[in-house]
Amino acid sequence: MSYLGPEFDQPRPEGARRPRRGPLTVALAALVPGALLGWLVYEAVGPDGGGSGRAVAPAAGAASSHVSPPVPSYPGQGEERPGSAGSPARRSPSSPSSAPAAGALKGKVVVIDPGHNPGNFRHTSEINRTVDIGTHRKECDTTGTSTNAGYSEARFTLDVAHRLRTLLERQGATVKLTHDDGSPSWGPCVDERARIGNAAHADAAISLHADGAAAGDRGFHVILPASVHAGAADTRRIVAPSRDLGERVAGNFLRVTGEPPSNYVGGGTGLVTRQDLGGLNLSTVPKVFIECGNMRDSKDAASLSSGDWRQKAAEGISEGIVSFLRAS
Repeated sequence: MSYLGPEFDQPRPEGARRPRRGPLTVALAALVPGALLGWLVYEAVGPDGGGSGRAVAPAAGAASSHVSPPVPSYPGQGEERPGSAGSPARRSPSSPSSAPAAGALKGKVVVIDPGHNPGNFRHTSEINRTVDIGTHRKECDTTGTSTNAGYSEARFTLDVAHRLRTLLERQGATVKLTHDDGSPSWGPCVDERARIGNAAHADAAISLHADGAAAGDRGFHVILPASVHAGAADTRRIVAPSRDLGERVAGNFLRVTGEPPSNYVGGGTGLVTRQDLGGLNLSTVPKVFIECGNMRDSKDAASLSSGDWRQKAAEGISEGIVSFLRAS
């Protein structure tokens, strides 16, 4: 699916200076549009209501309407949050969010996994060693990507993680990060990141990332765990709840940030299923990854580098997690 930029109304031709009209002219002018409208309806529908099968051209000088690509629909997208007035209802992307009730997530545990680590580039030998992810062995971690201006993915994920933690803690959730500023100084490895969520008995876990695809590739996507049963990996029990979590995160992320679903993976759904990620393969709790955008695309990079946009990203992810926890 391709995503177009802002729509612009086509300019209407300027009308010529019109002479003064007499009463008869005014009357005819009032009757003609009605007659024309009736003819158009007749041509489109036909005398028996079944349609004539002929396309009706628009009137000369009328602006053509642009049909936007369909927006995926996800469960829990835009539902009212705890503490809001009225019953749950779908909100439009422009509708304001309602304030969540304090303590609504009391007793719930959420693990946030900021992708990569700002110190990884100083510990290449450590992060290059391989670990078992169930299906095969894979590097402990990577340095991640960055924008062309040098804003690193590791810094981005930590910033969004802090904002997300604040939002969830305000609602009473217990929130744990797999790592935080400088601790540890590198990693942890992908298998350990999964174990942190498992040991916390997390009700939901999410790994935050930003992609490093080619320029022109843009949009977000949420990665879901495939059904894997090999070696130390067994995701069969978490596949269904993880999909529910991922769909709710995707829907609310799209609504709050306006970031489109990826135009290069996922077929426009914003959802991708993978079996090669240790953080998912080794998880025993509902978990997803989110690639918030493409750092190598100029439009996405501008968003990812903006503090205001990162706050929206945290809000969208938070609302998706809240929706999942309320429904589970």
